[in-house]
Amino acid sequence: MIVKIDNDFIQNLRQDYKSKSLSESDIDQNPIQQFKIWFEEALQAKLNEPNAMTLATADKNGKPSARIVLLKGLEENGFIFYTNYWSRKGANIAENPHAALVFFWGDLERQVRVEGEISKISGELSSAYFNSRPLGSKIGATISPQSKVIASREELELACKALEEKHKDGIIPRPENWGGYILKPNYIEFWQGRSSRLHDRLRFKLENNVWTLERLAP
Repeated sequence: MIVKIDNDFIQNLRQDYKSKSLSESDIDQNPIQQFKIWFEEALQAKLNEPNAMTLATADKNGKPSARIVLLKGLEENGFIFYTNYWSRKGANIAENPHAALVFFWGDLERQVRVEGEISKISGELSSAYFNSRPLGSKIGATISPQSKVIASREELELACKALEEKHKDGIIPRPENWGGYILKPNYIEFWQGRSSRLHDRLRFKLENNVWTLERLAP
């Protein structure tokens, strides 16, 4: 059956959230620990790529850009991901380190919003992670001029073959333009869907190195 996609159809796409609730008495007073609790529940629910997150950045003029990246580490002071430093997101971060993350776990009717500042992690940590990756991922990270215009798919495939030939032993060093970032949060919001759009929104703000908790209107 062919569905006619028009404004009326889109406007009437609705879902009533009824599975869970979130209260001030239930939430962990450390937002990183609360994130770990929800992340563990997303893993137990066997969601597809629960570590997928939207990363929103902006350039020096405030022009925004967003994309999906994967969370690859979680520390008490932040969220870690890896990418090409010379990509569009890398250029944005160099110009403007303020950024935001969004995790959406639809099957659990949950969302987590994170805001803060991004900085590079150490080269040692980046190399350790790079060396743990599958060979194909190392090759892709090395040969791809991420976010740049290329002539064709064939250009990438030829570069892959050339690098494989050069490193027949499978030992590929981490490129200098590839590595990790950590977003150190000053804002973390937990959203739990509730019926009739009266969702639970609990926000943590970091002020003078102390997290304060507040409830927001849905």
